[in-house]
Amino acid sequence: MPVGTQGSVKAIEQRELIEVGAQIILGNTYHLYLRPGTEIIQSAGGLHRFIGWNKPILTDSGGYQVFSLNDLREINEEGVTFKSHLDGSSHEFTPESVVQIQRQLGSDIMMVLDECAPYPSDLEYVKQSNALTIRWAERCKRAFELGTELYGYSQALFGIVQGSVYPEIRQQSAQALVKTSFDGYAIGGLAVGEPADVMYSIIEVCEPILPSNQPRYLMGVGTPINLLEAVARGVDMFDCVLPTRNGRNANFFTRDGQINIRNAKYKTDFTALDPECNCYTCSNFSRAYLRHLFLVREILALQLATIHNLSFYLWLMRETRAAIREHRFEEWRKKMVDQLKCEDKGVDI
Repeated sequence: MPVGTQGSVKAIEQRELIEVGAQIILGNTYHLYLRPGTEIIQSAGGLHRFIGWNKPILTDSGGYQVFSLNDLREINEEGVTFKSHLDGSSHEFTPESVVQIQRQLGSDIMMVLDECAPYPSDLEYVKQSNALTIRWAERCKRAFELGTELYGYSQALFGIVQGSVYPEIRQQSAQALVKTSFDGYAIGGLAVGEPADVMYSIIEVCEPILPSNQPRYLMGVGTPINLLEAVARGVDMFDCVLPTRNGRNANFFTRDGQINIRNAKYKTDFTALDPECNCYTCSNFSRAYLRHLFLVREILALQLATIHNLSFYLWLMRETRAAIREHRFEEWRKKMVDQLKCEDKGVDI
């Protein structure tokens, strides 16, 4: 899922999102609640109409953003009070209020309010944090069942497994959420600083517990290799800012690893960025031209990089689905991981 935090995927318009193959995008409850505000979005007829996007939208609960505020927030049983990073104004998120906000947004997939424990965290803190997250999830479910859709279509509610890097707490979290029963299940609190092999081991802990016939969503992940390794461990859905953020910083994802287009060796390289890619960027522009755009700081550089990187990520997922259907995923995955490990050698000028 391309990340459209504030109702827009950075450096790419909605028409281009459809052209690169996006089927669903992600929005952020915290940011949309603060700006432009849920009343304005509801007056517009919901988030889809407000941003001109007629495909699915997933909104996270805003919990991760709130908890990243550190000194600007306070957690208690009822919820979390926080100060806006924009103007310092005081606000409160409760399990019930985040469900209501996401009803007003009209997202197709809503997320429960959770606490994302920082990495590293000690065992006792994570135990208490996860217990609170489970109680909040149960309250979200009750509020979801008591509420109604505002725009004439159904919404889904996903639970979020927490527990940091402690397998026993992850197991307890997953079991409790499955008992509560949600439309899908996310694995949160990973890709926050822990080694990749630890992330993979935590996914393996959750996989046998989370229902195989419902979506499993790994939040905030990751590199192309991360995605392939997580799919191999049973994950279905991902969101990450890497393709868009890295693109805006001149880093392109290709079938042969990442390319830093600022490297001097591309100054007179008039070949396509990724010869096997048929996206708009690769079909029309050379590496030399893309390098030039970044060096002179043309806005077009950000747009073309974003188009390509999202095209690559969505191609990777399409190929993954095809390989699974054709029973050749393991062989294909190993080949792709080896290709994606390639490093771009060169001098940055």
